[in-house]
Order: sequence, then C-alpha cells, then structure tokens
Amino acid sequence: MNKKTSLKDIAQHLGVSTALVSYVINNKEKEARVGADMVKKIRQAVIDMNYQPNLVAKSLKSGQSKTIGLVVADISNPFFSMIARLIEDEAMKLGYVVIFGSSDENAEKSQSLINVYLNRQVDGFIISPTEHTEEQIRAVQKTGIPVVLIDRYFPDFPTDSVRINNKEVSEQAVDHLIGKGRNNIAILTYKTKMAHITDRTEGYKMSLKKHKIKVNKKLICEASYQDIEKDVRNQMLNLFNGEQQVDGIFFATNSLAVLGLKVIIGLGIKVPEDLAIVSFDQSDAFDFFYAPLSYVSQCLQQLVKEAINLLIKRIQQPGKSRNSYESVIVEAKLVTRES
Repeated sequence: MNKKTSLKDIAQHLGVSTALVSYVINNKEKEARVGADMVKKIRQAVIDMNYQPNLVAKSLKSGQSKTIGLVVADISNPFFSMIARLIEDEAMKLGYVVIFGSSDENAEKSQSLINVYLNRQVDGFIISPTEHTEEQIRAVQKTGIPVVLIDRYFPDFPTDSVRINNKEVSEQAVDHLIGKGRNNIAILTYKTKMAHITDRTEGYKMSLKKHKIKVNKKLICEASYQDIEKDVRNQMLNLFNGEQQVDGIFFATNSLAVLGLKVIIGLGIKVPEDLAIVSFDQSDAFDFFYAPLSYVSQCLQQLVKEAINLLIKRIQQPGKSRNSYESVIVEAKLVTRES
C-alpha cells in the first residue's frame, strides 16, 4: 500500500518549511509573502507528488467542510437536473462543493441520503422534499445544520424555503384558457398532498370559480409518481372517451404534459383547434410539437440564487436565532403561445 503524500513530504522535497507549503496550498501565499517562483514550485510539486488534502481533518480544524448536501426528487428529470446544475455553479462561485442524490419520491431513500450527508459533515442542506419527510428535516434542524427547502415546502412546518407563486400563476394559466373561449377545462396533476402541487390545483379551481364555471370533479385527473405512464394514459383516455367534451387542459407539470401529449397525438386530437393546452413549466419536447405550447415559466436561476444566498447566510451566522425562518417566493410567469 502506497503511503499518502503529506505536506511534510513536499516541504522536505523542496527544502522549505511545512508552514510555507501550507500557506500556498491554502491560497495564503500573499499573506506569507511567498515569492512567485516558490509558489510555482510548490504547486508543481503538489501535482507531481499527487498530494491529496485530508478534507476531514481540514473540516475539523476550520469547523466547515465547504460542502452542501442536495436532495432532489429525481435527478434524471430535466427540471431537477437543471436545478442541481445551477446550484453547483452558484455554490462553486462561493467556494462550496455540492453532493447530490435523488429521493425518488421515497421518504426512506430521502432519510438514507440525509444520513450519508451528515456523515460527510456537510455545512448545510438544500432539499426538494417528498411526502412524509417533515420529521427528517426537523431532526437535521436539531443538529444546528441549516436546511433550505427549494421548489417544494410544507405550509405548517417552520423552515427556510424558496418557492414560486404556484397558486397565483396556475390561476393565470387557466384564465388564459378561458380567455380563449374554453369552458370545459381539465387538469392533470399528481396524486399527492405536497403543497406545491395542491396549490396548482387550487389555482385551477380559483380561476373556474372566478369565471362562474362549475368545478367538475371528473375533470380533476390524478396520476401517481410510481405508475405515471400507465396512469396518465388511463386518465387521458377516460377524459376523451367519456362525455366530458374537454376543450382545454392544464398540465400541472411538464412531465405530465409530455406523457399526455403522446396520448393526444395518438388520438388524432388537434391542438389548439380541438384542445387548448397550458403546461406548468417548459420541456425541450415541446419544440418538436406541431403547435408551440403555452407554459408557465419558472425562473430557476433566481430560485437557485435565493436558496444558495439564504443557506450561506445561515451557515455564516450559526449563532443567529433559529426561531425565525424565511419564506422566499419567486414570481413565475405565463408564456402564451399558439396552444
């Protein structure tokens, strides 16, 4: 087994003090007034001798690991992969590394990821929570490690969160469909009690009531995360094979919209002539659809910046009272196109 290279090894190799090598490795050469030539030699020796810093020891000494733990629902979903990428970029600008994983909408897997991150001594968490994970988050809070929820939230649970105006922008989306002369509008959503989704259904209902259109429970369709493709297909076939004569659909997520469009195309339904559509969030797949779809645009860049800034503020002010939490709402916008 090869012995790991230490600071002392590099110092002996160059004939300098260990302290001098440490200054350069920690980017403090200006403070120590290390000459440019020596800085270059030390950094080259670090590469040549394959020096790997002991991050655990470093974090114990500084009290920080400069690491953020990110939990999302599904990293393969373009929405969450973009969030992860933006978080990674923003964190790197501030000197932090992000480790991330998917909960797959499963509370047990979420707990496993949190345990791994705690063992890695992360400085803070950014979590897009799944159902039944409130106690997991409460347990992290008790450790003193800050947590910021992103995109999703628990209305009656005290924690920092950053989300969009789901209810209001969903109401605007359905207003748009009604403005196009549609009055038999369905919603396809997830079977969940998570507030970000139920808020979108509530916005749908608010728009119908505002326009004196009776809410028809048969037009509120739900699909499960676990059996999404089968459920979406069955729900869509029930809509169009029934007596509802649906003339508009509001899809609560872009994933639901993409799966729903497959059925719509297969049935030969014309958009927007026969059916007007608005999707919550965009998808690259929409660009290949013959009628450009209207959609709710979420400003992910702003959502991420707010979450990172809030988390870093908590990390850098550990002594600040944790009895008051911030709920930041980022405005989403409706983008109207041919559908």
